[in-house]
Amino acid sequence: MRRILERLPSSVDTRVRVLSVITLVVQILIVGTGGAVRLTDSGLGCPTWPNCTDGSLVATPEMGIHGVIEFGNRLLTFLLVIVAILTFLSVVRMRRTRPELFWLALVIGLGVPIQAVIGGISVLTNLNPWVVGLHFLPSAVMVVLAAVYVWRVYDGPRGDAWLVPSGLRILVHVTSLAVAVTVLAGILTTGSGPHAGDHGAARNGLDPELMQHIHSWPAYAALAGTVAILAWALALRAARVARFAGILLGVELLQIAVGIVQARLGLPEVLVGTHMVLAVTAAAAMAAVVLSMRAPARD
Repeated sequence: MRRILERLPSSVDTRVRVLSVITLVVQILIVGTGGAVRLTDSGLGCPTWPNCTDGSLVATPEMGIHGVIEFGNRLLTFLLVIVAILTFLSVVRMRRTRPELFWLALVIGLGVPIQAVIGGISVLTNLNPWVVGLHFLPSAVMVVLAAVYVWRVYDGPRGDAWLVPSGLRILVHVTSLAVAVTVLAGILTTGSGPHAGDHGAARNGLDPELMQHIHSWPAYAALAGTVAILAWALALRAARVARFAGILLGVELLQIAVGIVQARLGLPEVLVGTHMVLAVTAAAAMAAVVLSMRAPARD
């Protein structure tokens, strides 16, 4: 055991960097596969949990393609567990020198089984729309934490010096709030729409057309805030902030375009799934903008 521990990284190296990126990728990937389960009406492809059926841990031929899709999504959870363990081990020797990496890796790792349990509850409650919505929310949080983890791995510990004035900092935080509200409104909007995850699953009872409009309001506010952040950062020549604000703006424009098109076309499954993935990607990009306002810590 001691020899194994001695081989683990004692400082940030290529192994730590690669695992940090993989962590972010798989956290976004699970959102995409979870969306595929819901959009193909496979939410009850495995009608129980933790087994797929009462008599089998895995999907059986009788479950058909829906069982394959749902069980495939469950299998991806094991990939998340493996990645989380490897990520934690990669920084466990740095718990004193880089405590922020240690704790972020630990929280991300603990989030995986919590997400699995919420997913199980959603199945056991026959895809109750409020539980299904709750299932998506921690996924967005996990993506943000993974983005913060990647940032800390590459950028180092948090510095004390601000790179931008207080006015721009306030604007960034207000915009991040708009992004968070957009995600929450999107969860409620999806819960009111036609994609319940199963033909017999209930909806949350909200007016889907009204919710689409309500969902768009904070989205446009976030877009306006991002444009203002980018313009202000460029005026200040704050290249670090401007770079990530530009990335966020690109994701938001794509997200809004997909949202408008999917509404016009009657919510086709592919576009709805793309919209879900872009939502958490925007949240990750917003986190990067917030983090970019501080200079890296000095050695």
